[in-house]
Amino acid sequence: MEIVLATRNKKKVEEIRRILREEEMTLLTLDSFPSCPEVEEDADSFEGNARRKALAVAQCTGKAAAADDSGLEVDALGGAPGVLSARYAGAGADDGANRGKLLRALEPVPAEKRGARFVCCIVLAFPGGECVSFSGTVEGTIGREEKGGKGFGYDPLFYPAGHSRTFAEMEPEEKDALSHRKRALEKLGAYFRGSAAG
Repeated sequence: MEIVLATRNKKKVEEIRRILREEEMTLLTLDSFPSCPEVEEDADSFEGNARRKALAVAQCTGKAAAADDSGLEVDALGGAPGVLSARYAGAGADDGANRGKLLRALEPVPAEKRGARFVCCIVLAFPGGECVSFSGTVEGTIGREEKGGKGFGYDPLFYPAGHSRTFAEMEPEEKDALSHRKRALEKLGAYFRGSAAG
């Protein structure tokens, strides 16, 4: 089965390809469908944003489409940045600006109250409008400074529970084994294996 990945984020595509290994499906990217519109991510939940993107791409391409929305929830900030993770420091902000704003917001917060989690919701949409969703989370804490040069987004600040290195200090395969996206993608893969068996 062919599935269009409803993202133009090349690092995210690489990560999804590494984790899924395309055993049950052929993954296509939006590079093959330049006419697909940009979808505004203004829903109030990760699932809402993922559903909006997946449905738009499924309708544009006439193929099944998978979209994810993911982000960081910080306990001391009431769950922020949440769905605004990619634009926490404002529209057009880059990863560095977002991390900088987060560090400033958490400056007075002691280590024991810096709990956080990465959340990922993946929605698989079909051209007829049917949707199935899968989610994954990974708990951890936010450090006081950036560490590591791998990964993207908030990875240089996030220490997964039980680990003394940030996601950005880990090799890609090591991060994949722990990540929120991996947990959601495993559920997507299990769905396809179940569909194939049925």
